[in-house]
Amino acid sequence: MSDTSTTSVTPGSVNVSLSDVTKSFDGVVAVDQLNLTINDGEFFSLLGPSGCGKTTTLRMIGGFEEPTSGRIVLGGRDVTYTAPYHRDVNTVFQSYALFPHLDVYENVAFGLRRKKVAKDEVKKRVGAMLEIVDLPGYEKRRVNQLSGGQQQRIALARALVNEPALLLLDEPMSALDAKLRHQMQIELKSIQSRVGITFLYVTHDQEEAMTMSDRLVVMRQGKIEGIGSPQDVYDNPSTEFVATFLGASNLLAGTIASRGQEITAVALENGTTLQVPTARVATSTVGSVVKVGVRPEKIRIHVSGSTTTTGNTLRGRVRVSTFTGVGNQYIVEMASGEDITVYAQNIGEELAPRSGEEVELSWPIEHTFAVRPAENVISSDELAS
Repeated sequence: MSDTSTTSVTPGSVNVSLSDVTKSFDGVVAVDQLNLTINDGEFFSLLGPSGCGKTTTLRMIGGFEEPTSGRIVLGGRDVTYTAPYHRDVNTVFQSYALFPHLDVYENVAFGLRRKKVAKDEVKKRVGAMLEIVDLPGYEKRRVNQLSGGQQQRIALARALVNEPALLLLDEPMSALDAKLRHQMQIELKSIQSRVGITFLYVTHDQEEAMTMSDRLVVMRQGKIEGIGSPQDVYDNPSTEFVATFLGASNLLAGTIASRGQEITAVALENGTTLQVPTARVATSTVGSVVKVGVRPEKIRIHVSGSTTTTGNTLRGRVRVSTFTGVGNQYIVEMASGEDITVYAQNIGEELAPRSGEEVELSWPIEHTFAVRPAENVISSDELAS
């Protein structure tokens, strides 16, 4: 299971370290005793709904907000109360904050000129950076002559040309349309790999975080609910919120009936027992209430009696069947009244079940997990962020 503890790293490889960092505004806690390490050269994302504390965390790392308590270390140096311009950090904001009265060259060169870098060196570094962001030859263009994606890349070049140890990115793709945003996700990850600088990326978009990150955290109400690689956090969610926020999950209420070294049995409220790998169970105490989960794409669906099923199985009736082109999406109603969502790939293997048909659902035991129920209600606004 992914957990909320600080990830162990090789000594000397840590770029950012937060220890018990808390931030309150007028008595309201926005970030609550956050402990986090980000490794040197890592693409790391803070993911969560609006108001979860991710942007406040980024602003404290950048020096734009002071923590109420706790400690922030960058590159081995305590910068908890150090001014932003004394930190080896640059930021790309949502608005890009380009200078409209300057051309592309002068926008990118701005920070170097402030540092009084030699003219020849400025020319060399600006040219190299425009090559990296794939905009050579744009030096004399004005900002208003650039598309949204081009403006974003110029903002990125301006931040990177100073060679910071850490680049902060605060939802820089929020103003782009969906097609361009997807394209920029791939480009941004490619640029980060080429320059080797640590990126700390803030987003509420799950696809962005999953596509680009080496590791990510899922935040809720100022706390970390899950941390790890995108695949680990997706496949092994630590809480009900992580399971529902990061992709779609089927979650069924149950109680741990027995626990073995390899397999834990969970009894559902309708009397069915599901098997869960013990390593993927959030708590090992017999009698504990959990939510048993399986991702919709892991489930196979068959008309009842049409095939032999193995692993975990459930029976139900197709309530909704929707063809999506690449596959079918089903809503299957259990006898208990609960719904299970199934995504089936369109590979022409067998006839798709129709609405109203009795079906059997099956999936391998290793794709099952059991998480702690949320301590408070997960609102629709959180999941829609």
